[in-house]
Amino acid sequence: MRRTIRTLALEDVNILVDWAAAEGWNPGLGDAVAFQAADPEGFIGAFVDGEMVAGISAVAYGDDFGFIGLYICRPDRRGEGYGKAVWDAGMSRLGDRTIGLDGVVEQQANYRSMGFAPVYRTIRFVGTPNAPAAADSDICVIGPEADVLDYDSRFFPAPRRSFLEHWLRPPHVALAIVRDGAIKGYGVARRCRDGCKIGPLFANSLDAASRLFAALANASGPGNIHLDVPETSGSFAAFLSFAGLQPGFETARMYKGKAPQLAQFGVFAITTLELG
Repeated sequence: MRRTIRTLALEDVNILVDWAAAEGWNPGLGDAVAFQAADPEGFIGAFVDGEMVAGISAVAYGDDFGFIGLYICRPDRRGEGYGKAVWDAGMSRLGDRTIGLDGVVEQQANYRSMGFAPVYRTIRFVGTPNAPAAADSDICVIGPEADVLDYDSRFFPAPRRSFLEHWLRPPHVALAIVRDGAIKGYGVARRCRDGCKIGPLFANSLDAASRLFAALANASGPGNIHLDVPETSGSFAAFLSFAGLQPGFETARMYKGKAPQLAQFGVFAITTLELG
């Protein structure tokens, strides 16, 4: 058997996202294109005789920050060293950058042993909201305009224009709450294998976040809504429970290197578990 470690083409990233769906992570239907746009060289796979057996995303956001995700070995090839091979390749690619990841509970001890330190827990909330949203004149549809990109930079550790160029366009629903010409919050909803997922949801206040959630959920139509909510947004978690959503599995945001200094209060839902 001949093993190869190489950068993934888009068709390979699609396969990796399908594996994530099989693991129960409920990725979006069009995630592969937006993910690869963030860093076309940032997806790595192990191949045996031309067939992918393991993969990882090691996305570089500039020279100072990177994010590890989509770390999956095909179930029938586990225990053979292919997962370790793509992990090593991804970490080598990101080098001396501060590196983030969202670790499931079962793997957090392993990540600690490799130099990652937890900063906060994130809880997946899932359910069908129990009341429709009222019309809200402060909420409007947005795209990747400069003011949106500037607002995003308050809550994410590095510029990510290439990613947002895709993430903020249809078929995703991207909404902002704007008052006196200034953005007070924004969020994105996308269709997933089950229902829709909202992420990011960044806002200046709980009120703005709650109104954006209601508008995004309403625009998403019937079905479950999923959000990954940091424990630092406890009041928003209580709001979601009142709205009919239930807490599910948890992860921990962990960093190797100095943790970024961000406006953490305003992060009501992270963008994705895969790319930060």
